[in-house]
Amino acid sequence: MNPWKRPPGIILDLDGTVYRGDKPIPGARKVVESLRRRAHPIVFLTNAIESRAEHADKLIGLDIPASPDEIVNASLILTHYLSREVPGATVFAISDPPLLEALSADFRLSEDPDEIDVVVASCDRTFDYRKLNIAFKALQKGARFLATNADATAPVASGELLPDAGAVIGALEGCSGRKLEMVVGKPSPLAAEVTLERLGRSAGECVMVGDNIESDILMGHRAGMSTVLVLSGVTQRADLARACVQPDYVLESIAGLPGLLDNAYTHPTEI
Repeated sequence: MNPWKRPPGIILDLDGTVYRGDKPIPGARKVVESLRRRAHPIVFLTNAIESRAEHADKLIGLDIPASPDEIVNASLILTHYLSREVPGATVFAISDPPLLEALSADFRLSEDPDEIDVVVASCDRTFDYRKLNIAFKALQKGARFLATNADATAPVASGELLPDAGAVIGALEGCSGRKLEMVVGKPSPLAAEVTLERLGRSAGECVMVGDNIESDILMGHRAGMSTVLVLSGVTQRADLARACVQPDYVLESIAGLPGLLDNAYTHPTEI
């Protein structure tokens, strides 16, 4: 990590990095306050589809000031991509309500396979055979096939795991014979692109901080960002030996981030 000419952009994953479930990671509030005092632009990046306002409200409720403009979620990344690549598309999303609400602002939603241009797989707690059949028929007719994320399961506040978008992807691939074209969330280049636009920084001027090697760290590595793995979420230190990519730095938690950045400015070869 080389010293920067201006404060680097900081990309913070949320669950497992800033908080776990409904509790903040110890020291997270002070870290975010410190980053703001040092004039680091901040983006909170998540593959979740809950609205940006909901994410900001959750952070505020945890005493971590944030605005919706600082949130990049899978819904924002997806609508950004569709607006650029297939403007005016008719979409069928297998999803919980937040993504449907985000899509409906700019796109027509339909359950008629003859009209559907794009099928989107996401987390859907009301997924059923009727939805599967609509998507199956649309894919058979040539609709695009996208997903918000590819996680097989997602944790909830109780610590229990529930089926996530990966389960929907598997069902659609299994019946249609089609392969998923793109995951728009982390670790996709698209997620990095949208985040960098928000920060107003190049990849080399940014630090990706997250707890998941296969999404957070892989995305940052591919984009050319500095990467910091925190061990407060899904990754344990022992997992590093078999990881698909290695982070630049490893911290026990986000609490160590200000010290790491201080060393990067003053002793870049000694971190």
